[in-house]
Amino acid sequence: QVQLVESGGGLVQPGGSLRLSCAASGSIFSLLVMGWYRQTPGKERELVATLTTSGTTNYADSVKGRFTISGDIAKNTVYLQMNSLKPEDTAVHYCYAFVRTTALSQWREYWGQGTQVTVSS
Repeated sequence: QVQLVESGGGLVQPGGSLRLSCAASGSIFSLLVMGWYRQTPGKERELVATLTTSGTTNYADSVKGRFTISGDIAKNTVYLQMNSLKPEDTAVHYCYAFVRTTALSQWREYWGQGTQVTVSS
């Protein structure tokens, strides 16, 4: 099995910053993508940002220019630096990884438990 552990969420005022961290562990043979998604009550989970092993990044339009994803996929870690936070960024943020557990297994998605980010004055 694969476990993803997030940290770094919390309460911050509008315009403030937070840094989320995620570490993947367990039976990881190969890891292709890590990233972050977020969800608010009554809405679909949505992409925030992803990072591939080749260093390619992808961001939701709503966070471009404010958030930066980084990490060392080879060490199974990913970070999300969130600046200029807005109330609409309030959500549970989930770490995501696309993993193969053996050389013969299929690629599959894994998710962390989620960390709450609240932006409010």
